[in-house]
Amino acid sequence: MTNKLDPWSSSDITDYSKLFEEFGISPFENVLPEIPSPHKYMRRKIVFGHRDYEQIAEAMRTGAPFSVMDGFMPSGKVHLGHKMVMDQIVWHQEMGASAFVGIADREAFSVRGFSWQKCREIGVEEYILSLIALGFKPEGLIYFQSGCGSVKDLAFELGVRVNFSELSAIYGFSGETSLSHMISVATQAADILQPQLEEFGGPKPVVVPVGPDQDPHLRLTRGLAGKMNMFRVEEREDAKTGRKYLSIRGKTAQKEALQELKKRIPGKVKLYEEHIDVLEYPDLTGLEKIVREVAVEFGGYAFIPPASTYHRFMSGLQGGKMSSSIPESQIALTDDPKEGAKKVKRAKTGGCVTLEEQKKLGGKPEECSVFELMLFHLLDSDEELLEIRQECVSGTRMCGSCKQLAAEKMQEFLKDHQEKRELARERLDEYRIVYKN
Repeated sequence: MTNKLDPWSSSDITDYSKLFEEFGISPFENVLPEIPSPHKYMRRKIVFGHRDYEQIAEAMRTGAPFSVMDGFMPSGKVHLGHKMVMDQIVWHQEMGASAFVGIADREAFSVRGFSWQKCREIGVEEYILSLIALGFKPEGLIYFQSGCGSVKDLAFELGVRVNFSELSAIYGFSGETSLSHMISVATQAADILQPQLEEFGGPKPVVVPVGPDQDPHLRLTRGLAGKMNMFRVEEREDAKTGRKYLSIRGKTAQKEALQELKKRIPGKVKLYEEHIDVLEYPDLTGLEKIVREVAVEFGGYAFIPPASTYHRFMSGLQGGKMSSSIPESQIALTDDPKEGAKKVKRAKTGGCVTLEEQKKLGGKPEECSVFELMLFHLLDSDEELLEIRQECVSGTRMCGSCKQLAAEKMQEFLKDHQEKRELARERLDEYRIVYKN
């Protein structure tokens, strides 16, 4: 692999198209026409890839139940990168999703060495207040991993299905990796699968919006979803006749569960000791629904592998990678609004060295961190953004005017957001927030 995806360090990805081939991520543009009222990140190709998002788009179109789930490690300031994820959570919630947000204090405790108290303070003061200020509705669930019994119980069960060799292959763990770090990984898989537990309505499509560096968590969880299920449905072929048929396998399933399946599946069905062959049922989707219903009724799991979307990383204000350890490279949502505006004015642009060259050759918006701020966060109008881009490349718009516009927009956004954060603080009691006991 030419790209290494590491959830705990800043990944430097220069060619996102390579992720399609190397990690099996699908181009998002293929599913875009199926989405009613797509988010601006989707329209502007900031969301560039996905896994199984077709099922989410279908749920939105038909009104079927689905969930959005994501998490934040409480390890520092909430910034524009976190806002990207929060925006997508809020949008999916508005589109009908039940929303789950985990504060990954187990991860912060094991990876960063933060105390539980510090995790709680950062979780509330940075992430939860901004999430609510950006529009998160009280119907959603916000929880700290250390205080959520269903997540901790599911993580323990998931641990039976994964070993060190697999974790090493996915994450690069070594003999120096602590046991708590490995447990935090199982906990994140439990976070993603939790919305499908019976207490939250049972199996349903779940989407996790992430940057590509978080894909290892999705690959692990998708594999675990299949391993945990009571049944698996496979397409098989008769060796003699070449005729295809469906087979339902369940080594750990009770005989009564297999017998119940046989009753519910119409058409020609053959029951064996550990599986059922379905010879005349062409509707795979309908069959999988029956299988999930029976599995849950008999106390088993029937997880649907989670879907995911992948968005581009923002570049740093001075070029290169955005890093929380370099304050000038990024803007925190709690920065003083005037200071945020100053950072924009000092940011790297894609303009030419001289005014004359700019007028003659035009600028390069794809290399401009100021244009990127407008693309990602500051301009809601696609038409206005396109006009600015065209003026830039044609040489009729200078960098100074873009910086002035973006600085004003940033100052306005930060002022408004921080006022909403204070209103959110007063409304915390309205929200379902599960803290550490």
